[in-house]
Amino acid sequence: MKGRRAATTLGLRYAGAIAVTIVFLFPIYWLFIISFKTPDEIFAFPPVWWPANIQFANYAVLFKDGDVVAVWNSLVIAGSSTVLAMFFGTLAAYSLVRFRTGGDDLAIWIISQRMIPPIVIVFPIFLLYVWLGGVDTYWGLVLLYTAFNLPYVIWMMRGYIADIPIELEESALVDGCSRWQVLMGVVFPMARAGLFATAVFTFVFAWNDFIFALVLTRTEVVTYPVQVTHYFGGQSNFWAKIAAMSVLGTVPVFIAVAMLQRYLVRGISMGAVKG
Repeated sequence: MKGRRAATTLGLRYAGAIAVTIVFLFPIYWLFIISFKTPDEIFAFPPVWWPANIQFANYAVLFKDGDVVAVWNSLVIAGSSTVLAMFFGTLAAYSLVRFRTGGDDLAIWIISQRMIPPIVIVFPIFLLYVWLGGVDTYWGLVLLYTAFNLPYVIWMMRGYIADIPIELEESALVDGCSRWQVLMGVVFPMARAGLFATAVFTFVFAWNDFIFALVLTRTEVVTYPVQVTHYFGGQSNFWAKIAAMSVLGTVPVFIAVAMLQRYLVRGISMGAVKG
């Protein structure tokens, strides 16, 4: 009797978990499947759950019209800003941990800058960029995302570097290594999981940003989130383009997470243990 009750409880738990999973995965499935439908199937009622023929015309239109350049723009901007933020942020974090630069208060002040709502500063930044000529340029958005993501990188890498035993660095210095060689040969390899985990989240932050890209771009470096909004109109919405562009915009993030999943899980776990 007791065994049957435990089996029933376990079955209900599995059923609940499957139901919740379906609820959360269904919008993703619907987005993907719309991108392969014809216009008639998209607006059909009752809904067409699976297209009669998988067709790629919706994607071909994006390439033909040049809209897919927005994905390339996002790749360049998010990738470049992530590399710069990781480089300067890791060096700053190392300075905070090993040289006690600014004491504990500086670290708290740095992370507080990441909590500023973007909408509060976007218009002063827009006026500054108009004066500097940085509106609708690659360097303008790369510089902005680098600066905006630096506090997050510094805060995260500060914790990972603090976990590295300082005796290892001291041994390398005694053996004649320079400080830079210590960084490259000891600190970076040992903080590899944290580096990859922080880089993935930094990339996703820049990739998903909408408000800065909306205000600071016009036609030359329109990013993927802004491009999607162009398909929403007052009279009608281009659902096929919205779905196809959304899928294209999801692929790079999916690939990055899949490739770095091993480091991502380990890096997040390290952060969780530190609290």
